[in-house]
Amino acid sequence: MVLNSLCSSLSGGSTRFPCDIDAITLVSVGLGAGGVALVFVLFLLFELRKAPRGNDLMNSISDKIKSGARAFLFAEYKYLSLFVLAMFSALLILYTIDPPSNDKTDGIRYSASFLAGGTLSALSGWTGMAVATDANVRTTQAADVRGLAMALRVAFTGGAVMGFMVVGLGLLGLSAMYFFMTLGYGDEPLEQRLDFAADVITGFGFGASSIALFARVAGGIYTKAADVGADLVGKVEMDIPEDDPRNPAVIADNVGDNVGDVAGMGADLFESFVGSIIAAITLGGQDIALVMLPLWIAGAGIVAAVYGFFAVGTKDGANQRQLMMALQKGIMVSSVLVLVFSAIIIKFVFQDREDYGWKVYACICIGLFAGILIGQVTEYFTSYSFWPVKSITEAGVTGPATVIIQGLGVGMISTVLPTIILVATILGCNALVGGYGIAMAAVGMLSTLGVTLATDAYGPIADNAGGIAEMAGLDEHVRDTTDALDALGNTTAATGKGFAIGSAVLTALSLLSAFTEKAGLTTANGLSINIGDPVVLSGVLLGAMLPFLFAALTMLSVQKAAGAIIIEVRRQFDEIPGLRDGTAEADSDQCVAISTQSSVEEMILPGLYAVLSPITVGFLIGPRCLTGLLGGAIASGMMLALLMANAGGAWDNSKKYIEIEGAKGGKGTDIHKACVVGDTVGDPFKDTSGPSLNILIKLMSIISLTIAPLMEGDDDWEVWYYGLIPLGVLLIGTYLVYHAFWREEQDITGTATASKTRKDVEDVGANDDDNNNAAQGLVPQGEQSQDGRDTDVSSPTDGLVTEDLS
Repeated sequence: MVLNSLCSSLSGGSTRFPCDIDAITLVSVGLGAGGVALVFVLFLLFELRKAPRGNDLMNSISDKIKSGARAFLFAEYKYLSLFVLAMFSALLILYTIDPPSNDKTDGIRYSASFLAGGTLSALSGWTGMAVATDANVRTTQAADVRGLAMALRVAFTGGAVMGFMVVGLGLLGLSAMYFFMTLGYGDEPLEQRLDFAADVITGFGFGASSIALFARVAGGIYTKAADVGADLVGKVEMDIPEDDPRNPAVIADNVGDNVGDVAGMGADLFESFVGSIIAAITLGGQDIALVMLPLWIAGAGIVAAVYGFFAVGTKDGANQRQLMMALQKGIMVSSVLVLVFSAIIIKFVFQDREDYGWKVYACICIGLFAGILIGQVTEYFTSYSFWPVKSITEAGVTGPATVIIQGLGVGMISTVLPTIILVATILGCNALVGGYGIAMAAVGMLSTLGVTLATDAYGPIADNAGGIAEMAGLDEHVRDTTDALDALGNTTAATGKGFAIGSAVLTALSLLSAFTEKAGLTTANGLSINIGDPVVLSGVLLGAMLPFLFAALTMLSVQKAAGAIIIEVRRQFDEIPGLRDGTAEADSDQCVAISTQSSVEEMILPGLYAVLSPITVGFLIGPRCLTGLLGGAIASGMMLALLMANAGGAWDNSKKYIEIEGAKGGKGTDIHKACVVGDTVGDPFKDTSGPSLNILIKLMSIISLTIAPLMEGDDDWEVWYYGLIPLGVLLIGTYLVYHAFWREEQDITGTATASKTRKDVEDVGANDDDNNNAAQGLVPQGEQSQDGRDTDVSSPTDGLVTEDLS
């Protein structure tokens, strides 16, 4: 019999479950529940295939969106493969030379864990994107033929594939990697092997965080560059409707919804999900009961989310409140079931120390309720059913400047309640169980992620469905249905971002606690860090600055990339005869290629600062300064992320309030135009910079935890010479990126030629055939739609029917 001595001693000398289990039993629930999630994904795909795809024109538009999204992800992953190879090699060398467990296999263990985390994160994003770009046209057809209720069901099913892919791959991959990392340590006792494995799986989180950051940044830049370019030229200059097929950037805009809000959000929450579990495992130490609990709770959450999926539904003619309640039913059912399942698990695992177990259970409950409350607060500040968004519309009476001022004020004040909720969560769980309780609160908050993420990923599908309806010239009632779903999607996206921010803060704080333990900064009496110490305070100031630098770089990148789109759209309206009156077809592939090229270029510099800042500070100055840096980044990053996400969501729905409800005279009025300007400002706020900050604070925390064994016990400036290496890479990288991508200014006044833009397009276009061929595996060649047509999508330019839609 294997006996965990720490578990036994804490349980009054118990020799029964869970103190007597082995490693495979420890991860069994995680493996099983992860498998259940992936089987459920197959069921969802089968259900989605039953929904018809519509007519030829609808399908050709959908195929262009799908092909553009694939081309972007293929280009992005090609760049990321170089980063993954570099980090894999660095981890392999570092941990082979200086293995924390004194085992020379640590190098391959850390690097393999990093590779697994990055690969599964990328796979979940790719799969979610592929399904979302298939579900969009099916949602349009459902809205046309079956009505609002069926359209919601189809879109939500597509979003659920993303949700359950994330939790399935995350839990299954992490559980398997954790088990394999306990093997090969010879005669070491199980508790020691668990401790070694907990260190190694931080590499899994590092890989997942890295892919998430680049996916979020590049996807966010892509989607908002295309969106801003399409809106400013199409709506403002040309006075044509949103998603009008005459607009050359409209396909790129719809592609961006998928690569940013589906693949990007999926990668973001994949990292939060596995990061919270890794933090709890690390803080659980050598106590097998504490180590197994987060895996089992996450597994129970998957089962609860499956039940929650079937609770979602509405009726035709539902208003926004009823639609929101339809989605919230799924979250509520899942949450109640998680509480029940968690109580059973606690009773089972802590049978010889029930008092402690119920304190942990209280933290799980607190985290779960905190996530729901943050979602409700975010809904209040971003839904046009409530005063904050209506006040922004009212401000449009005096022009776009007051719309922006009011939106910023709403965004700032929206930070108050989520902050109070998170502070109460942190203080309450810390008082009950300490740092482990905070980590379990994050696990509880994310336990229903399967259905929570589905409500978020559903939004881009509904948005795409509306675009397809507009471009295909379907009846007005179809667009009315998709607009209602799109407005709901804007709110669920905003609540999803609030949820992501809350979970990111709890996860990052838990990882910070784990870092201080692994870096030797804790004593028997607690943390030996003085916030008044100049070294620590310097780190706090540096950390508080980094989210602003990161947000600035991504905002400037959107402006720069949008400028290239604006040049191209103007060029096409000027040079293509008949485009304005709808008798000629726009060359949308050029805008897709420009957005792809710009976004992968612009993701490099923010990524450099995110990855290398904690490594530079940790080795150059020391772990105490790095602790301050993480604390400062978490605090300022949370506030800035909440401000940007909620202000952007509120601006967006202030425009939707006019367009859907006919407020203030409806579309085309000066108030509407003022709110369009506010929405344009808010686009990079809510979909690029704000969401990226969640990953920034998690990525820096998980990197710090990964390198903690290398700096354990180091004093300030003790190994400063090692810190010069990442600092040099950071400075050289900044110089090279600036000269390669930032030095040339763009003239978007309308007098410039698009020579540089066209050159970039040619560079991307040279690889179009390879990209499209590589993408063919997700939708087999010659696959037939519901009505028997061939839906071959071998090229993003194939088969768009040209007809007069003016």
